[in-house]
Amino acid sequence: MEFLTEHGLELFTTFLGLIYLYYEYKASIWLWLLGIIMPMIDIYLFATSGMYAYAFISFVFVLVAVYGVLNWKFGGKGHTERLITHMTFKKIVRYLLATAVIFGITYQVLVTFTDSEVPVMDSFTTAASFVGVFALAYKYVEQWLVWIVVDIISVILFIHQGLPFRAALYAFYVFVAIQGYRKWNSMAVTFR
Repeated sequence: MEFLTEHGLELFTTFLGLIYLYYEYKASIWLWLLGIIMPMIDIYLFATSGMYAYAFISFVFVLVAVYGVLNWKFGGKGHTERLITHMTFKKIVRYLLATAVIFGITYQVLVTFTDSEVPVMDSFTTAASFVGVFALAYKYVEQWLVWIVVDIISVILFIHQGLPFRAALYAFYVFVAIQGYRKWNSMAVTFR
């Protein structure tokens, strides 16, 4: 019983994470419903584990999920459903710059205002997750590459912070992100 008390919330969000990943892999709009519910719970889970940047990005994920569902449904040409596409080189550069800026700001906030023991990893995964979820909101194939990197680092971070089930979930995410990249790459529309 003590085990469930200590890890029950983590187990529940892990279960939701698996369902979310299934919908993301299938490019189903239903992922955004879970993209609202799961991060709301994660805000509490991460804040109580001292992962403040992860708690903040979970709040951002809730907001982006609302945007994501609308963008997927009406963000295509003529307000139709958005199609899976590739990023242009220019967009890749913008996303990398955004990651660097968000990392720098997040790191400074964590080392200045919190007692975070993992400011570098927490800041990087937060910054990359922020741009990754926006890439997902636009149905870019390359969002999967972002998640591969984020998930590998997150496994290490979660083990370090004593969240073994979340670490296992993110290890599984690495495998699915590789498969998701392959699947979305085959589904992508090329504009000329």
